Amino acid sequence: MSKVVMYSKDYCPYCARAQALLKQRGVADLEIIRIDQDPSQRDVMIERTGRRTVPQIFIGDKHIGGCDDLIALDRAGGLEPLLKA
Repeated sequence: MSKVVMYSKDYCPYCARAQALLKQRGVADLEIIRIDQDPSQRDVMIERTGRRTVPQIFIGDKHIGGCDDLIALDRAGGLEPLLKA
């Protein structure tokens, strides 16, 4: 299974929703980078994605985007093949 990384912060309902979907799809090892606990990671996230909001999700080296992007990818049938790659 591909490595999944999610930039997140403490109270974020979109982060929780994205995390729940990933777990439903079998992701057991989700790396969560908390930008509220390590502010330098916020700068890294912005540099990597060009976005300032969380969550920001990566599967392998591919930037998926936020929660809505993840849900759309799943509904289109593209999430599970990426996870299995």
